[in-house]
Amino acid sequence: MAHQAAADALMRITRKIGEFRGDAQFKTWAFKFVILEVSTKVGRHFWRDHRVFPDGGETDRAPAAAGDEPLRQVEANELRAALGDAIENALTERQRTVFVALAIDNIPMDALAAKLDTNRNAIYKAMFDARRNIRAHLVAHEFLS
Repeated sequence: MAHQAAADALMRITRKIGEFRGDAQFKTWAFKFVILEVSTKVGRHFWRDHRVFPDGGETDRAPAAAGDEPLRQVEANELRAALGDAIENALTERQRTVFVALAIDNIPMDALAAKLDTNRNAIYKAMFDARRNIRAHLVAHEFLS
């Protein structure tokens, strides 16, 4: 994996050599390509076989934010149920997949983009739309103001 990352970094440096302006040392400029390639490869390798798609129990894995007080636990459970309803009914399949992977499973955006064969911008847009739809759903059902 290290050899592949180094080779990919060298290819990227070769393609971008015309953009080098000399504002910094060449090795400093080139080093950013190496860091990017290595971190991307390691992240993708680590998350390659990780489950990305929801299994229906995604809200049960979300951490509880309530204290020990019974009233706060009831409110948290109601909000968790409303969040599950919003995830199930207010999101498209793509938004649901992205939201669960990023917000609940804590999968890095680069790894998710690689797994779904897309780019970071598309993942970011799907997450933005998912959060907007969830918020609108929770406001419509009077869980948020």
